[in-house]
Amino acid sequence: MILYLHGFRSSPQSFKARTLAERMSELGRTAEWRCPQLPVSPHEAIALAERAVAGIPPHEVCVIGSSLGGYYATWLAERHGYRAVLLNPAVDPGRDLAQYLGAQELWHGGGSIVVEPRHLNEFRTLAVASITRPERYYLIATTGDEVLDYRDMLKFYAGVSTTLIEGSDHGIRDFAAYRDRALAFCGIV
Repeated sequence: MILYLHGFRSSPQSFKARTLAERMSELGRTAEWRCPQLPVSPHEAIALAERAVAGIPPHEVCVIGSSLGGYYATWLAERHGYRAVLLNPAVDPGRDLAQYLGAQELWHGGGSIVVEPRHLNEFRTLAVASITRPERYYLIATTGDEVLDYRDMLKFYAGVSTTLIEGSDHGIRDFAAYRDRALAFCGIV
């Protein structure tokens, strides 16, 4: 089972989510794909993610998290023992998103969210001090990420299997070339 968690202001309609969903469909494995629209509240996002895979044995779940979704994926992997693929993951969203308090437009499908100070506090309650089992993680990071510093990712996820892409951007514009690597780590391809 693949649980895809999108990033801040993103959605299941993001480029990476659609690319992975299309590949799962090509493989005839759409029943093993979950990609919920995450609420702005970190606690609510985690609860929704947990419900999406409730009842599935942990060894059968792989979480793919992009940006903020990578932060959530790490928490879920540590809490439940899931495998996790991290795509330019946020390491400290409480710090990084402090500049986004208030109404924020969503990237896909219109609409907006309101980021409140309590959301920043919720991030702190979900903080993982360090990962416990590096073999459960696969990191894809780009040196050209204009939103998050890839060096923070490499430091926090030291010892995990890593693909470092020179250049690119936060959205990993060339992600289609790496999607099968991500799915292979999850045991799909």
